Amino acid sequence: MEALGLAQYLYAFGVLSVAYFVRGIAGFGSGLIAIPLLLLFFPLLVAVPLVVALDYCASASQGIKDKQAIQWREIWPLLPFALLGMAAAMLLLQTIDAQLLLKAVALFIITYALYSLMGKNPTSVHSRWWAIPAGTLGGLIGTAFGTGGPFYVVYLQMRRLDKTPFRATFATLFLLDGANRLAAYFFSGILTLQFFTLLAMALPVMMIGIYLGGKVHTTVSQETFRRGIGLLLICSGIALLIR
Repeated sequence: MEALGLAQYLYAFGVLSVAYFVRGIAGFGSGLIAIPLLLLFFPLLVAVPLVVALDYCASASQGIKDKQAIQWREIWPLLPFALLGMAAAMLLLQTIDAQLLLKAVALFIITYALYSLMGKNPTSVHSRWWAIPAGTLGGLIGTAFGTGGPFYVVYLQMRRLDKTPFRATFATLFLLDGANRLAAYFFSGILTLQFFTLLAMALPVMMIGIYLGGKVHTTVSQETFRRGIGLLLICSGIALLIR
């Protein structure tokens, strides 16, 4: 990082502003946008913890702002299976081809997104039993690759949440998940003074992006929001395929 100049840091802040503008609108997607682009100039052990820390702050602000809209009854069924997925990730990554698993996940995400964009979503609310695969896969893929969010998105869409409860509930899920990851980074010694300096510079960029995205969020119709989520899922799936 010492060799990076002003242009690289400006590039990073530009990437983060776009990523958190999208996060402000949709409630997720910041990591899927920011991490691949940040890795062009920043080490993995800087880019990923930075986005996790910023996501944690963003989730806190979104969850607090819309705390009345948080659907806790949709969160609790996911959590035990997310923990199960985290444990399973450690075993699976030692016994199967991680890249093959990642490609399979990407294809699933793209297929579901295309299904959603074609207007095939059923009008009925799906059972909470879907929290079992969604939580398990979210925990597994999130632990292994840092990209488990789309499984939580799919579950909340299946539960037919409106856009504001969707955003608040997803932010709370990330808040709970991010706490575990930040604790792991802290105790492993990854969070250095240099990291905290970069985080302090990036926080205002994140806050502005979230604020502007939140303004757009209030003007977006439910149908436009649904289609935007579908397109974002396709982009995330493609990003995983080429990762």
